[in-house]
Amino acid sequence: MLAIEQNMTTYLIIGILILIITFSLAFYILKKVGKNPRNILPVNFAHKIRIPLLIFLACLLAQIAVISDIFIFEATKTIVGHISIIGIIFSIAWFLILLFKVVKKRMLRKYDVGSADNLKARKVYTQYMILENIVIFIIVILAIGIALMSFDSIRSIGVSVLTSAGIAGIIIGLAAQKAIGTLLAGIQIAVTQPIRLDDVVIVEGEWGWIEEINLTYVVVRVWDKRRLVVPTTYFIEKTFQNWTRTSADILGTVFLYVDYELPVDAIRKEQTRLLNSTDLWDGKVDVLQVTNTTEKSVELRVLVSAKDSPTAWDLRVYLREKLMEFIQNNYPQSLPKARITINKEVED
Repeated sequence: MLAIEQNMTTYLIIGILILIITFSLAFYILKKVGKNPRNILPVNFAHKIRIPLLIFLACLLAQIAVISDIFIFEATKTIVGHISIIGIIFSIAWFLILLFKVVKKRMLRKYDVGSADNLKARKVYTQYMILENIVIFIIVILAIGIALMSFDSIRSIGVSVLTSAGIAGIIIGLAAQKAIGTLLAGIQIAVTQPIRLDDVVIVEGEWGWIEEINLTYVVVRVWDKRRLVVPTTYFIEKTFQNWTRTSADILGTVFLYVDYELPVDAIRKEQTRLLNSTDLWDGKVDVLQVTNTTEKSVELRVLVSAKDSPTAWDLRVYLREKLMEFIQNNYPQSLPKARITINKEVED
């Protein structure tokens, strides 16, 4: 018994020393490799991986101790064995998640969402974001399943449940069909991409940008900084407006109501001058048309283009203000007015 205790103490001391040396060496190598920008590993990868690396090495040494049969009590050997196996499983899962994040970051490095023409970048970012959620979900589920299967009692219960799970599976499937449908909708959005990150959409009458796309829900950043949280199934089952589906550029309209006396060509020339003097216009569409006439006024529709929806809004506001000012200063008599004819009969 004394010899066994001495062996266990010796192994414990040697194991701790090996753990410290191995961890320090692995951490140093990863840190050194990360400093080279040509490598796939980021600069701070060593710091991110240090906790799962330490858990993995400690559990590996514990598992070697179990196999070497240095423990005095069988209960201690069983507990240490199970804990070390679970630690190895979850540390490997942690490794895989961090590695996938590194690969994703490396792949997205050549795409700039902040550029003016960012349609392809937003498409790729959307795919990788949803793919990341799916991969992490699968890794975590597999890790939990493998960890539970390491226990004999739970494995036997799991086998007996699986053999008699026909009716129970149908009941659970019916109960969870909404959750499963939401998950499948998230995967479908990643593949078909009816929406992408930073798309301009109108959802439930609210105008905003797609800020987050997760497996079960989408966050829409409304123009007044509110957040609209929508289930992913909404974008599969319901109709919504996507203003940047194929491109970010968009047309904007301004309506003016004036008198019949106003010369339309003068307004058309002033509109072109105003567009050429501002950076809000993308130089593509410059149209002024008489779209309606009533007994009181004439409706003029200004149709212009801009690189994206926020710029189009600013351009519409700018043109409305400047054209109204131009009419007031140059043709004040052509503002909308009501005409009244009074017939006065003069009696002799």
